[in-house]
Amino acid sequence: MKNIISWGLLPAAVLVSVGTFLYARHTGGNMELAILLSSLGALGLAMLLERTMPHQAEWNRPRGDRLTDWISFGLLAGAVQPLLKWLSPLLVVGVYGLVQPANGLFPVEAPFVLQVLLATLLAELGKYWAHRWHHTQPALWWLHALHHGSERLYSINNFRVHPLEYALKHGLSLLPLMLLGVSADVLLGYIALTQPVQMLQHVNLPLRHGWLNHVFSTNELHRWHHSNRPEEGNSNYGSAIMLWDQVFGTFHYPRGVAGPKTIGLYAASDYPAHRSYWAQVLSMLSPACCKA
Repeated sequence: MKNIISWGLLPAAVLVSVGTFLYARHTGGNMELAILLSSLGALGLAMLLERTMPHQAEWNRPRGDRLTDWISFGLLAGAVQPLLKWLSPLLVVGVYGLVQPANGLFPVEAPFVLQVLLATLLAELGKYWAHRWHHTQPALWWLHALHHGSERLYSINNFRVHPLEYALKHGLSLLPLMLLGVSADVLLGYIALTQPVQMLQHVNLPLRHGWLNHVFSTNELHRWHHSNRPEEGNSNYGSAIMLWDQVFGTFHYPRGVAGPKTIGLYAASDYPAHRSYWAQVLSMLSPACCKA
């Protein structure tokens, strides 16, 4: 059974998400709700499995980080994401009033599946560079350090993200697609394909993916991104898809090694990772900011 779970959890989560989305789209159902329930189902199952078959048992023990992770989860899900969903169309309308819309650049007449795949590549390209810049620009790294401050990987710290970083990545991925005239159905198709990957990206489970590691940003690959060694951590920037890491030379997948020795911030970092969530979020306003 453990082998079935290890090899099948991610493919099953993606298939269920995409399948329920397509069913809702075909029947006129609520596509967003279908995606949300599928993703939460995958996350909830992973949280249960972490108790019985963890990749590393010590990662199941809190290190003073649980409150930070849950506050971040609640803030992103309850405030930041809904606010961005409400503001994005207004921003697009505002931009349309200032510049000529880029009509005709996105193939809106192409088959739906091809539109979703193209939208996925474009959105992931934006997220790739946004993520990479967060590792190379000191001010952006200070935002991103909140995410890397965790010294263990488990399901909920996937949502340990600075609200401003979340907004920046949203702005560089989905907003350009909206400006190109990509339909809501296509955007939801992209989310249906990629959201379950992100839900399982940090899970403390011994998942195995084989060739899928070259397609999706799996938890096998993402562990290396959380290494406390820069030569390992400055890699695998893909949000859900690994194509752009392979194109730009940042793909890191050493065979025969389960993961890095240590998870966390780089040794030279001055980021206050052990302070409260709000202290970390507001630390960008302090004089010591951005020297990580």
